[in-house]
Amino acid sequence: MNPSSRFKFLIAAILVSGCTSSSVQKEQELMSMQSQDPYIWLEEVEGQKALDFAKSENDITLKHFKNDPAFKSIEADYRKIFLAKDRTPAVSLTNGELYNFWQDEKNSRGLWRKTSIDSYKTANPKWEVILDLDQLAKSEKENWVWKGASFRKPGYDRVLLHLSRGGKDAVVVREFDLKTKSFVKDGFQIPEAKTNAYWKDENTLFVGTDWGPGSLTDSGYARIVKTWKRGTPLSSAETLVEANKTDMSAYAYTQYDEGKPHHFYQVRKGFFSTKNWYLDPTGKSIQIPKPEDAETWGLFKGNLFIELRSDFRNFKSGSLLALPLDQISKGDSALDSLQVVFAPTDKRFIETACYTKNHLITVVSDNILTKMEKVTFTAPNTWKTESVALGENGMASCYDSDEESDLYLASYTDFLTPTSTFVGDASDATNKFTLLKESPRRFDSSTLTTSRYEATSADGTKIPYFVVHKKNMKMDGKNPTLQYGYGGFQYSMTPSYMSALGKVWSEKGGVYVLTNLRGGGEFGPNWHKAVLKENRYKVYEDNIAVSEDLIKRGITSPDHLAISGGSNGGLLVGATITLRPDLYNAAIIAVPLLDMLRYHKLLAGASWMDEYGNPDDPKMREAILKYSPYQKLSPSAKYPEVLVLTSTKDDRVHPGHARKFVARMKEQKHPVYYYENIEGGHAGNANIEQSILWESLKTTYLWEKLK
Repeated sequence: MNPSSRFKFLIAAILVSGCTSSSVQKEQELMSMQSQDPYIWLEEVEGQKALDFAKSENDITLKHFKNDPAFKSIEADYRKIFLAKDRTPAVSLTNGELYNFWQDEKNSRGLWRKTSIDSYKTANPKWEVILDLDQLAKSEKENWVWKGASFRKPGYDRVLLHLSRGGKDAVVVREFDLKTKSFVKDGFQIPEAKTNAYWKDENTLFVGTDWGPGSLTDSGYARIVKTWKRGTPLSSAETLVEANKTDMSAYAYTQYDEGKPHHFYQVRKGFFSTKNWYLDPTGKSIQIPKPEDAETWGLFKGNLFIELRSDFRNFKSGSLLALPLDQISKGDSALDSLQVVFAPTDKRFIETACYTKNHLITVVSDNILTKMEKVTFTAPNTWKTESVALGENGMASCYDSDEESDLYLASYTDFLTPTSTFVGDASDATNKFTLLKESPRRFDSSTLTTSRYEATSADGTKIPYFVVHKKNMKMDGKNPTLQYGYGGFQYSMTPSYMSALGKVWSEKGGVYVLTNLRGGGEFGPNWHKAVLKENRYKVYEDNIAVSEDLIKRGITSPDHLAISGGSNGGLLVGATITLRPDLYNAAIIAVPLLDMLRYHKLLAGASWMDEYGNPDDPKMREAILKYSPYQKLSPSAKYPEVLVLTSTKDDRVHPGHARKFVARMKEQKHPVYYYENIEGGHAGNANIEQSILWESLKTTYLWEKLK
């Protein structure tokens, strides 16, 4: 809020309330905030002063790096790869057809299109364009960014299109006819909001959206879910469930099992805490008996899958259990019917699963690398598991399936092996695959290899990490090294083909390090829970331990070491360099959280309090202040020159985090570069051209600092 807007806000408050006491209090609060934080004005996302700050910094950053002699060749390499004619289109499988969203130099916003499996196998698939987003944006004079589509079943004849202005999480939802390739006249349409919308049946939607004042949670997500019937105004939709304001969100959805629809709704109390209900055929709500921190998965052969995040009864954390749907009305006694589908070990955990008509294809992490297994159910309680071999020492995964057949899509990749896409048939007893596409090689990997090491964190925990490097790498401490990490929200860091990074970094002698810090999901729920809230500092100790281990081994040294991360990973980098600036000569902080005393008050921040804790709690505030990067910055410290990147349109992690951090660094005379993409959302970029610039800036910066 700029000063003039703030004044109007206060006057409006006086007129509405009929007295000045509350207005004066609000003004005093604002003045107090400004005295404590002189850069609070940078939290006004679209404020002119804040935008002027971003544009001014952008000019400095672009001028500097574009004048670097290496920038042009780096940008050319990215452009060649990002816009390559032989790029492999990523596909999803729906009703026996393959769908793809494609962007190139002629279609910067993108084409949504489809083809057949047989056609996709050929060198030049025949694509049927369903929607031209560039054309739509031009005709409607909107900055549309693709956010996906959800199909109406069982006919697969219509979808709910999700379109974002500039890449924000907030979307406009519109009903689209796949046969006429046009928007449905007088069809379902929901105004821009952080909406969740699912088909209940062909003429009814479950909708959670911004219904007006008081209808959102503190996290900015839908608090109220309603049932909306075709042909009626959205305002007449009937309430199904209301969450509390302090909950994270609420939503309802439909799952199909053996061709039949089943309806559920859920209140997500926190990132890893939910209450779930089943709507039986009569419309009666039945609460699903389970621990609140357990997650429901899909339906299969009359069973509802539940993943445990804590030990429960005789089942270990990380187990996947099956609960017969016809038993849940019995309440807690239904839990006597639980069956084990997957049991974890210390290094082996289930990641995800694909559902085919007759089988379940699970993706299992085995010491971080993934394998597939086929699970077959025989009523009433037999679950048979067999291995499905694909590739070695990498990431073999099922990533999509056709629930009306036994077909599924699988992929294999590792750091040095381009992604290959396969189609499998779960009904095939031999478990063989048909290769659909093999992505082209983008760099010379013949001189490269991958090593695995472990570092010892401050509390004695072993922290594994991958290193991609030249086979003849000298352990002389002079290798330019990029260390990347995340360490949060049970999200695993796993090998994937390095593609453009392999060309601009590894092929030229740069070392790439991927860390498996606590907070991720590499070793199941307990690996994540070990660094929550008051233990958050441990993930930064893990990151520091890996850096120290790299230096100790002679792989690199502080003069040649950089760390990088985005979002929660941006917090990781910010905390690490403010705790141990002596270890690094460069740091890339992207779309980050940095002001951890105010994160819960900015955009979706309140939804992350299960992860970081509540700063308003004095004990948690004390714990957070031990690492919060914005507060930890000191004028007497010597930090590496930092590159900070964010997006104005990021409506998940507030751009104010990045802006304020940069402003304070500049105030304290620390070296820093800043780039704010004016659109792009939390991904940072809305199209390929923006991605090329974003990545070129980062890589130019790395070579400038580490060579």
